[in-house]
Amino acid sequence: MIKGTTKILGVVGYPIVHSLSPVMHNAAIEHLGADYVYVPFSVEPENLAAALRGFEAIDVQGFSVTIPHKQAIIPLLTEITAEARLSGAVNAVSRTGNGWKGTNYDSFGFVAPLKEMKEDWNGIAPVILGNGGAARSVLVGCRSLGCREVHVFGRNPRKLTEFADSWKNTPVHDVLRVHAWNELVELISGTRLIVNATPMGMYPRGDQLPVTEDVIGHIQPGTVVYDLIYVPRPTLFLNKARERGAVIVDGLEMLVQQGAKALEIWLGRDVPVDVMRDACLEQSKPAGSRSGT
Repeated sequence: MIKGTTKILGVVGYPIVHSLSPVMHNAAIEHLGADYVYVPFSVEPENLAAALRGFEAIDVQGFSVTIPHKQAIIPLLTEITAEARLSGAVNAVSRTGNGWKGTNYDSFGFVAPLKEMKEDWNGIAPVILGNGGAARSVLVGCRSLGCREVHVFGRNPRKLTEFADSWKNTPVHDVLRVHAWNELVELISGTRLIVNATPMGMYPRGDQLPVTEDVIGHIQPGTVVYDLIYVPRPTLFLNKARERGAVIVDGLEMLVQQGAKALEIWLGRDVPVDVMRDACLEQSKPAGSRSGT
């Protein structure tokens, strides 16, 4: 029940209609009986600074950050953690006595399902599609798994160079290799882990692919293909990779794990991860097969 004492949490993105974050966070909040509510905020890029001023005015306690704001929000924050500084992106913000503190739990969430697999990631050279904020967290995550080389592909040469330069003087620089998009075929057939860190294929453009059919044809059976997108579930890219014999992973568990980590900080207590996961799984079912429908 929302009352005058209820504290506000939320998620900031654009578009935001597809987000499962409100579903899973509110399920946990209800389970705990906490006097909070978690709401989606659709904020266009040019309105991000104004949105933060509004959050201050209505005493928002914390919020998640998703596409396209993960990097753009950094200059607007009072403080960022070492994790956010290393990845160069923020996915969770907390209210402090001095302003807004940003951190990044995406790497933590990204590696969670991979750690459950019986793989020697130390000997694998992952391929990451994209070089935006999501790719930064994936890169940090791959390094934490022990990968000695991580290959990042980008379409825009200038942005790809900026991406590479941004890692200089960091521990990540030694494992990073950047490539133009047209070099994909050469490397994709030799890797055991492919990660889509682009928004290609995300709702409402579920008919899009991050790579061509020809590139997908070079994916080897047994390769782990991981798409950070979780709506639709699975994506067209994952469906086609599965046809090639790939082991597919979508972004749902990453969403749940990073979300639970953030909610723990906001509430100052342990949170029910299973409740959050179950809420997402239920919401992800086709409408006619959901409980009570």
